[in-house]
Amino acid sequence: IPMLYFFFFPPRVPTVPVKNLNDSSPVHPALAGITGILMSAAGLPVCLTRPPKLVLHPPPVGKSDIRPIPGIGHCCRKTTKKQARKGRTPEEVVKRYLQKVRNSPEEDCTICMEALGGPSAYKGPGVASVSRAASVGRLAQCGHLYHLQCLVAMYNNGNKDGSLQCPTCKTIYGVKTGNQSPGKMEYHVIPHSLPGHPDCKTIRIIYNIPPGIQGPEHPNPGTPFTARGFPRHCYLPDNEKGRKVLRMLLVAWDRRLIFSVGTSSTTGESDTVIWNEIHHKTEFGSNLTAHGYPDYGYIDNVLKELKAQGITEDEEQQL
Repeated sequence: IPMLYFFFFPPRVPTVPVKNLNDSSPVHPALAGITGILMSAAGLPVCLTRPPKLVLHPPPVGKSDIRPIPGIGHCCRKTTKKQARKGRTPEEVVKRYLQKVRNSPEEDCTICMEALGGPSAYKGPGVASVSRAASVGRLAQCGHLYHLQCLVAMYNNGNKDGSLQCPTCKTIYGVKTGNQSPGKMEYHVIPHSLPGHPDCKTIRIIYNIPPGIQGPEHPNPGTPFTARGFPRHCYLPDNEKGRKVLRMLLVAWDRRLIFSVGTSSTTGESDTVIWNEIHHKTEFGSNLTAHGYPDYGYIDNVLKELKAQGITEDEEQQL
C-alpha cells in the first residue's frame, strides 16, 4: 500500500479508556494515551490507572458543625512578641550546664575539631571575655566534652534564650525556644474522618502568620520577610494520640518552635516563613506528597520530633 495512503488516511486507533482501579501508582495522562495507542495497535489488552486526585481540604464545614476539642477548653493561641531573654551573660548560661574537667582527654572538640587539651580554634566575636580558668567542660546530663569558648560561640550564634543543645546528641539543657514570628493558631473538631481513621472525627489546626520585619533573633534583622501559603490547614485524628500531639503542639507554639524564618527548601526563596522540623499533615483526604493520610507511623514520628525539641508528655499534661 502506498505510504501516501497512510498519510491521508491514517488507520483508526480504537479509544482506550483509562480506568481508576485502585490506589496504584499514578500514570500521567499523556503517557497513558501513548501507551494505550501502542498496546491497542499491537492487539494487547489495556488497563491503565488515572492519576489519584490531590485532596487538600475536607468537604465544606459550617460554623455549627465545628466543635471544641475534648479536654481543651480554648480554641485559639496567639503570639504577639518575642519571649524575654534570660538576664545572664552567655558564659554564665553555658557554665550552668557544665561540670569541671581536671584533665582533658586525648580527643577533639567536635565543634572546632581541635584537641581538647589545647586552646579552642574559634577566634570570632563574642568570646574575648570568656574565662580561661576552665577551658574545657563536660555537659552534665549527656557527658559530652567541649571547649568552653566553643560552647559560648555556639550559644551566641543561636537564639540566646537561656537554653543550650548538645551538638553531638541533641540533648537540651533548659527550655528551648525558637524565633517564630507573631501569628495565630486555631484548632477545633470537624465532623469528617481522615483516611485510615474511620472510627473518629478530625482535629483541624489553622496557622496564620502575616509577613513582617525580621527581629534581632532572625537571620537578617531589619529586613522584610514573606509568609507564603497562609492560612495553613493541618489535620490530626480526634483520638487519644491525636489530642496528645495537639497539646504538645500548643507547647511548641508557645515556645515559638513550629515555624522559623529562613530559606524555603521547596521554592528556594530566602527570608520567608518556613516549617521548623516538626512535620504536619496538610492533606486531608490523600497522601500524594507524603503530607496526608493514611500514614500509620506519623503520630509516633511527630511525637519523637516534639521530644527532640525538648517538649515532653509531662508538659502537655499541664495545659
